Amino acid sequence: MLLEIKDLEVEVEGKKILNGVNLQINEGETHVLLGPNGAGKSTLFMTILGFPNYKVTKGTILYKGQDITSLETHERIKLGLGVTFQNPPAIRGVKLKDLLKIEDTNKEYKNDEELDEEVVKLGERLKLNENFLERDVNLGFSGGEVKRSELLQLMAQQPDFIMFDEPDSGVDIENVELISKEIVSLLDQKNQKSSKGGLLITHLGYILRFVDATHAHILIDGKITRTGKPEEVMDDIRTSGFKEV
Repeated sequence: MLLEIKDLEVEVEGKKILNGVNLQINEGETHVLLGPNGAGKSTLFMTILGFPNYKVTKGTILYKGQDITSLETHERIKLGLGVTFQNPPAIRGVKLKDLLKIEDTNKEYKNDEELDEEVVKLGERLKLNENFLERDVNLGFSGGEVKRSELLQLMAQQPDFIMFDEPDSGVDIENVELISKEIVSLLDQKNQKSSKGGLLITHLGYILRFVDATHAHILIDGKITRTGKPEEVMDDIRTSGFKEV
């Protein structure tokens, strides 16, 4: 098992957001998290990452069998957690290539050493050339460029468990297909013995045409109210809405 969440309750600024979340994700599985706005989906992501504003009042988070509930964010990242944010901030004065050097787990860079050629090639796969890598992180990026930049950072990091916060929002169909292809690669989905796993938030569900999800969950009022096959859950949501499902 990669990730196990037990009876998780979380407060943000004194307000209870998560109300007893239970979730298990094994190696080789990709789970989809669905729910209306304000249900607590992003709160769950931030809590798994250990952001300090998200206070765990009850429950535990286990990663690869280790209790990470009290670990700092950077400690969790070093253990193999990764994430793409829906709306990551721009970082003025920090070039994308320099951020990639920090995230590259395959190489330790010295001084002004050039970015590894393999990472540059990964950027080209995502249509991010060397000139693009010289730009400040997310500053003036289009929606599709932000999503591809986030994926490139994950490709340099190579985490074992990845959370994707609405990777298909704000991008056109061409970008969704390109992003989906790299998500499949990051999760090693074509390998039946993959040791990786993922958790994906999506409102539209279009990305599920390209990414093979194994489980779907509906989160309402801070609690998972249904689990099932992604195609069945999505069909029921389109027909009846979240509350009825």
